[in-house]
Amino acid sequence: QVQLVESGGGLVQPGGSLRLSCAASGFTFTSYAMSWFRQAPVKGRELVAAMPNAGNTTNYANFAKGRFTISRDNAENTVNLQMNSLKPGGKALYYCNARHWSGYDYWGRGSQVTVTS
Repeated sequence: QVQLVESGGGLVQPGGSLRLSCAASGFTFTSYAMSWFRQAPVKGRELVAAMPNAGNTTNYANFAKGRFTISRDNAENTVNLQMNSLKPGGKALYYCNARHWSGYDYWGRGSQVTVTS
């Protein structure tokens, strides 16, 4: 059974940090590119950060560059998102995504992040 389980979300003040983690199971983790997406209420889902199944290449949305860092541990089947200098903006659900080169992908259920003073 494929599972992507996000954790680490919560309430944080502007300027603070959070570290999201995604634990993957039920598929060959090293064959999938891993990404984080986010979705705020009444908005579409948008890419935050991504990295391929092998190598250290990373890709970030403009709003994440310089503040967020994606990393993966292929031995532990996890992908993390370190978020620093968080900006006020209400709440968003952060989703973990695993995508095979063929186009098939899996999604987690999301972890809520709320940035508010």
